[in-house]
Amino acid sequence: MMDDVAIDGGTSGTNEQKPRRGRRVRMTGAERREQLLDIGRTLFAAKGFEGTSVEEIAAKAGVSKPVVYEHFGGKEGLYAVVVDREMRQLLDMVTGALTAGHPRELLEQAAFALLDYIERYTDGFRILVRDSPVAQSTGTFASLISDIATQVEDILGLEFKARGFDPKLAPLYAQALVGSVALTGQWWLDVRKPKKAEVAAHLVNLAWHGLDGLEQKPRLIGHRKS
Repeated sequence: MMDDVAIDGGTSGTNEQKPRRGRRVRMTGAERREQLLDIGRTLFAAKGFEGTSVEEIAAKAGVSKPVVYEHFGGKEGLYAVVVDREMRQLLDMVTGALTAGHPRELLEQAAFALLDYIERYTDGFRILVRDSPVAQSTGTFASLISDIATQVEDILGLEFKARGFDPKLAPLYAQALVGSVALTGQWWLDVRKPKKAEVAAHLVNLAWHGLDGLEQKPRLIGHRKS
């Protein structure tokens, strides 16, 4: 499938230079699809799903609305592909960072991976943390964080077992740790202070020393017991 794009040109007349009529260069279907995805990603990040229209996407791409529908079936389809790509990118970065090392170093790697994603793919992160009507079909940021926590869960499970703690509690702690990093990342996205390495150090400081002083049977000290 090929799409046409108008570009400027010129023709020479007998007495003076005159503008040429727009010459069309052909864009392949794959190229057009990538162009629409890039434009949609930028608009969704800036305006959200509801604030972005098919008309605006088409106008930015220099095409008619039917071209967008032809490639994605509508705004929902385009959004779903954008979100899926971003989720896979973030998950790949986190799982790829969890290489062999001391458990504390693994926590550092996980924190850095999420902060790296926020820094390099800011538009993608803004899209992931937004709510939208099509979240159920594309997945949500919460479900993505759960997937990442599953990777951390195995690390914590081994550490818990080595220290005599119940490894069945590892999923709970993994969710808590990854969730705290993710929420801090949302805050850091806007303030960008302190520097990334310092943010990672403080996150790991809280997580690691919290785990280091973990009680085997944590107790409640307030009046409520259930």
